[in-house]
Amino acid sequence: MSSHLPVLIVLIPFFAAIAMPMIGLRRQAACRPVALTALSGMSIVSLLTYGHVLQSGPIHYALSGWDPPLGIEWVIDGLSGIMLVTLSLISVIVLLYAGPITPRDLGRRIVPWYTMVLMLMASLAGMVLAADLFNLFVFLEVASLCSYALIGAAGGHALLAAFRYLIIGTIGASLYLLGVAYIYAATGTLNIADIAQRLPALLESRTVIAGLIFILIGLSIKMALVPLHGWLPDAYRDAPDAVTPLIASLVTKVALFAIIRIIYGMLGAEMATHQLPILLFTGWAGAFAMVIGAFLALSQQEIKPIFAYAGISHLGLVMMGIAMGNATGFAGGVFYLINEMVMQATLFCIAGAAFYRGGVRSLSDLARLRGQVPWTLTALIVTALSMIGIPPTGGFFGKWYILLGALKAENYIAVIAIVVGTLLTMGYFLKLIQPLLLEGDPPPKRTEVEAPFTMRFAMGVLAATTIALGIWSDRMVTILRETAIPVGL
Repeated sequence: MSSHLPVLIVLIPFFAAIAMPMIGLRRQAACRPVALTALSGMSIVSLLTYGHVLQSGPIHYALSGWDPPLGIEWVIDGLSGIMLVTLSLISVIVLLYAGPITPRDLGRRIVPWYTMVLMLMASLAGMVLAADLFNLFVFLEVASLCSYALIGAAGGHALLAAFRYLIIGTIGASLYLLGVAYIYAATGTLNIADIAQRLPALLESRTVIAGLIFILIGLSIKMALVPLHGWLPDAYRDAPDAVTPLIASLVTKVALFAIIRIIYGMLGAEMATHQLPILLFTGWAGAFAMVIGAFLALSQQEIKPIFAYAGISHLGLVMMGIAMGNATGFAGGVFYLINEMVMQATLFCIAGAAFYRGGVRSLSDLARLRGQVPWTLTALIVTALSMIGIPPTGGFFGKWYILLGALKAENYIAVIAIVVGTLLTMGYFLKLIQPLLLEGDPPPKRTEVEAPFTMRFAMGVLAATTIALGIWSDRMVTILRETAIPVGL
């Protein structure tokens, strides 16, 4: 049975998405519990699968019984296993959070919204599992289409933001697919492991080099890597509050996971470090993204764009970690990626909670909530401490291991970028927290300014997870070192 677990991770939300319109026709109120049940089942199967991987090693699943490279293969190892667990659990928490605000944001679009959420989760899981370039593209595009629909679901400005995302995302997908065509023309295969065996003899091929460049640029657009990030702030700002925590915490992060898979699964550490300067460029891009993203966050006056640029900045930190060329930096980068997924979900839950009853969208409005939103403020402070890098939060330990990896690699540019990015992170979080903690009399209290219980519960669980990741960081990094480090690091 354990060998069939990978397919269930995708099929559970997929079939729930197919059934959702029929369920909605009979009883719209049943959509939310059905979606929660499906995503909870996905989470349980992900946990069981990851436990099996830790005990028995990676699972290779050949669809329809055709062995790779001719057949389609899904792979769960230590890296993809922890990603599946993280994204599935976050989806359950975000769906709990979104319950009170979906009627306000979406009106009669609730049934299509739940359908798209479930299809998004199935496609993101497929991206994590895919072991060949073309099926990775298929799942990537399904996830992108779901994201466009979810962002534009509220209408108005959200439609324009979704259309802009669609145009830029299509360019990224086209570049990726063009790169896949070049790689296939040179190697005659699409299976990542099979390509890895054939590439060493083809390093002089311009076709291969062009293919790699197109693939990495396409995925960089999907993950909003600076300077290819222009679509993201508007999309996150205008998207419904029920949608943003899910997309911000998962979609760009899974695109980064795909980059990790291609660099280390297809090229390998040795080739990406010494024969092709892929890791060098990745590290420089990460350092640039961390500093520029933090500068842009510091210059914003609206809450959601601040959080959007914060996510761009801290994805740069993850990229620096995975590009260090040593196990310490890589483990720190993956561990920080897990933390970043949790932190981004928390931040956009906070943004939605601030608007739900307080109507707060900008820094100038935050003072209205002073003394009235203790749950929201606590979640914001915990997340800020983690992103700044203050113990005992998970963000501190992830950043610490990345710094150790940078020192081990004698990459002092990365050290400087991390320090500068951290100082800027402190600056924009002080801008957010200061109006909520200013001395003096708070504004007159209104009834029910704090968010409803399910929203507070979701923020509390996510903030507590940030601390728990810090407390158990040593154990988690040890597991990552044992199960997720690519060969050659």
